[in-house]
This record gives sequence, C-alpha cells and structure tokens, in this order.
Amino acid sequence: MKIYFAGPMFAKADLLYNEYLVKKIRELDDSIEVYLPQENGAINDKTAYADSKMIALADTEKVLESDFLVAVLDGITIDAGVASEIGVAYAKNIPMLGLYTDTRQQGADNQKKLAALGDTAENQFHYLNLYTVGLVKLNGSIVSEEQAFLDLIKEKSNK
Repeated sequence: MKIYFAGPMFAKADLLYNEYLVKKIRELDDSIEVYLPQENGAINDKTAYADSKMIALADTEKVLESDFLVAVLDGITIDAGVASEIGVAYAKNIPMLGLYTDTRQQGADNQKKLAALGDTAENQFHYLNLYTVGLVKLNGSIVSEEQAFLDLIKEKSNK
C-alpha cells in the first residue's frame, strides 16, 4: 500500500514529529510504502532551489500515486500545503485519515467551557477549517490519538 504523508514541515518540531510518525507507520507492515515529502531533497532541501511548479508537480504526482493519504491537522491552522494535498486526494477519491491531537478539544462536556463560548473571545476550544475537515471526513476519518491513527493505518493495509 502506498501512503502519502501530509504534514507541516517547516519547524524542526514538525520535521521530527513527521519522522517519528512515519517510522511508526513503516514498522506496521513491510508492504507499506510511505512518501514523506520532507525526504524528497530534490524539492524540499531548503538550502537549494525548487520553484512552485516543481514542488506542486512533484507532490501532486505522489498524492495521485497513493492508495491512502494520512494528514497531521495540528497547528495554529491546518498547514496550507496539507490542505492542498487533502484537496487533491479528495478530488481523486483517495481515502484519507487525519490526526488531530490538539489538547484544547478535550472537555467538550465541561459546562463552564461550553458557557464560555457565549462570552466574546473566550473560546476554550481550537478551531479547524471545516471545509478541509469535511473533505477528510467525506473520504475517511479523523482521530485524536496516535495509537488509533496507527491502528487504522494497519487495518487499511491489511485490506
């Protein structure tokens, strides 16, 4: 199974988290082949030069070759490149799985947090772009824990 890994990749923390998750995915099954864009030095060596068309063509080709797209949805907003990759996968009906670990989603049943939504600027929850979230959910699902993420990838690879 060919997996496209979509994740933010410009902060050192993002790069390390992507490497960590991809290592875990690759350990699930020898038949899993993961494309991690940050490993493609031809377009993602930031000391070199790749123009926008080179990047768009290279990553789009890999999305279209994939059987499954997995995406890290964490961050202040969903990374613009991740959102674009999700859009391409949706348009081609490629199944997807999102990982959203933001801790602010916890406490959905806390009455004080819910009441605070009525007080200007007191939103205790994080917002994700609902259009992008909808594209993922229309072709798959979103989970909040790494183990559930890995379990669903393993399940998908065994089909």
